[in-house]
Amino acid sequence: MQKRLGVVGIFVESISAAAEINAILHDSARIIVGRMGLPYRERGVSVISLIVDGTTDEISALTGRLGRVRNAQVKTALSREPAAGEEA
Repeated sequence: MQKRLGVVGIFVESISAAAEINAILHDSARIIVGRMGLPYRERGVSVISLIVDGTTDEISALTGRLGRVRNAQVKTALSREPAAGEEA
């Protein structure tokens, strides 16, 4: 199956969601290339951005689990082409 590169943005609207989000990210660590998280105290949210490299099924499973977390919003953008070094 072809791998794709993607960007996942997560808005964490309550600190109560942090533990569940971190557990999900830990479970999917094999497809996460990079992660940056920033608290935005003035707005009362945190923003996490992920770079992922996996099959569409793996990325969808990750974002599906994240999307079910209460007080979190998730958006994803995937590359149009397979990752470098993968077959077309």
